[in-house]
Formats: sequence, C-alpha cells, structure tokens
Amino acid sequence: RGKRVGNHQSKNGVSLTVEWVNWLDPRAVAQRELMEVETTAMYADRQAALDEAGRNAVNAALTVSPDDISHTLLVLDDDTVIGHAALRPFGESLEVKKVFVDSRHRGKGAARRLMNELEGVARKDSARSLMLQTGHAQLPAMALYESLGYQRIEAFGHYADIPFGVCYEKTL
Repeated sequence: RGKRVGNHQSKNGVSLTVEWVNWLDPRAVAQRELMEVETTAMYADRQAALDEAGRNAVNAALTVSPDDISHTLLVLDDDTVIGHAALRPFGESLEVKKVFVDSRHRGKGAARRLMNELEGVARKDSARSLMLQTGHAQLPAMALYESLGYQRIEAFGHYADIPFGVCYEKTL
C-alpha cells in the first residue's frame, strides 16, 4: 500500500482519499487497463482511419515507460479505487498522465481531487507548469481542465503525431 493523504469531503458528500503508489501497483495497473478499454472504443474509428505508420505514431506517443513516471496517485471512495493519475517530468514542467475515473464512479469530484493533488505536488516541486494531452472526444475532461485554469496549447512532444489530440498547460 502507498501513502494515504487525508480524506476530503466532495461537494456531494462523498468521502474521497488519495493514495500515492508505485506506477506498477496492481490497483494502478487495473485502472489504466479500464482506461485503455474505454479510450480504445472511443477512438476506434479515428485509429482505423489512420494508416499503419499513423497508428504506430499514435501508439508510440501514448506509450508510457514506468521509469519516466515520478508520481502515481489513486483516489479511493472508502476502500474502492475509483481513479488514477500520474506525473512525469517534461523539461521544467510536469506532464499529467493517465487521468481516469471509473465510469461507475464519475460525478463524485474524483477527477478534480486528482488534479488538485497533482497541482500541489507540482508546486512543491517548483515545476513551471503542468501540461497534458487528451483526445478531442473527451469533452468532460476538457471542461474539467479548462475549469481548473488550463489553457489550450499547440501539441507538444510526440503528441504532434496524434491528429485527434488536444493539449493543455497551466502555468504555476
């Protein structure tokens, strides 16, 4: 088990706890697997429209090496893991990776709690900004990021290879 950080009562009375864990924690792996199933279905038509080189470029851009991750965070409702997020260094910034809340548990404020925790870490680590990439079909995620002060930016790094990607940054 990882380091638990205090309970937080969300706006709808749900008690959420965050726990810092290793990227390879089985619970974190399970959350990323759920995310992969959901996003693969969501973007199947866009992936199918790409040629093999395009699909390979998208897959390479989305691949995360465990060695690159500096922080992994789970959010729990009681003892049930309901969400995941991670950070990896990107220059003087930190990149937000794999933000996911299980569809059965959305609407409890878990994604906002994850993002606020990540921002706290970034500030503590004196990061210049938080950066992230999401897909154009993930409208609730985009609305969340914008409500938290993230601004759309040009695609950075390998994300320029994703024709349906949307990138954001929040200066700290």
